Amino acid sequence: MNSFYAFVVGPLAWIAWGVFILGSIYKMVSMYQLAKKKDGSSLHYMSFKFGMRSILHWLNPVGTLGWQSNPYTTLVTFVFHICLVVVPLFLLGHVVLWDQFFGISWPTLPDTVADIMAILLVACCVYFGLRRFLQRDVRFLTTGKDWVALTIPALTFLFGILAYHQIGSPKAMLILHILCGEIMLISIPFSRLSHMLFGVFTRAYMGSEFGGVRHTKDW
Repeated sequence: MNSFYAFVVGPLAWIAWGVFILGSIYKMVSMYQLAKKKDGSSLHYMSFKFGMRSILHWLNPVGTLGWQSNPYTTLVTFVFHICLVVVPLFLLGHVVLWDQFFGISWPTLPDTVADIMAILLVACCVYFGLRRFLQRDVRFLTTGKDWVALTIPALTFLFGILAYHQIGSPKAMLILHILCGEIMLISIPFSRLSHMLFGVFTRAYMGSEFGGVRHTKDW
């Protein structure tokens, strides 16, 4: 198991990061070329002012009618995304790895805070899963890709929690945690998780169209 662990945190991790970086570049370039081909005029009315205005409104939990109309889902959505970004970046174990491999480090979260945030993320995934299963309109739009995009981060954080609390075999849980994390990295450019790459650009496009062309709000 030690040799497999070394492979997972070594060569496999480099492969995962390589696929993520190269895949993200390819995806963004290809989507730009597709947008230019299908609707080249849209690039001419992209506006920093209207795009940023839209982004800032949608980053406010009470800044849009959509957020206001679904307060519970809005709360869970914001908690999920905050935990998904903050925990991997500021978890002590992750920062130690960056220091070990690249000689760089930054402040970290207390372990208790990171643990609570990880548990909250898994709870958010359960909420999203139940919503997709029980709410008729959401269930109608849900596909297998949506379940995959939800399951990958849920398992990544769940195995991390189990490893931290030493439930089951700590080494096995840690390996599964790292494997799921690497699968998540690899899948980002090619799955529903790719919205982390395009979300800002999509919102900027919508804000530019509504503000600069239709002269109305998109929130």
